[in-house]
Amino acid sequence: MCCIWGGLEASVKFRTEIRVRYAETDAMGIVYHGNYFDWMEVGRSELFRSIGLPYTQIEEEGIYIPVIEVHCKYFRPARYDDEVIVETHVEKFSAASGVLKYTMYLKKDNTILVEAQTVHAFVNNKGRPVNIKKIPKIYNKLLEIT
Repeated sequence: MCCIWGGLEASVKFRTEIRVRYAETDAMGIVYHGNYFDWMEVGRSELFRSIGLPYTQIEEEGIYIPVIEVHCKYFRPARYDDEVIVETHVEKFSAASGVLKYTMYLKKDNTILVEAQTVHAFVNNKGRPVNIKKIPKIYNKLLEIT
């Protein structure tokens, strides 16, 4: 269902498959625009899980990764029962923040549906910025996939 590929010259990309549920569509029979944000979360969570950093482990280290900015461009709609691929990768990150990119497309013909980006801060449980470089367990894993 999911796989990772990539090389040293490019960031690692993670693919997650999602089948559109009826409840995710609107009265016109297309996926409601807000559901793509949920799918970004799925892609992001699975990316971190795939590199051995599930959110639970990151939070055990006292780090939280809230979304602080989102950009989303819609090209084509997805419809009920479509199989959608959510491709996620870390575009860049610094000691205090990171940027993830997403491409969502139809599995059957690779038609691009959405291109999006989320910006995240690294904070502690009080919402204060954290220098992720001081937590090598997390920093080094992120470095490996960018």
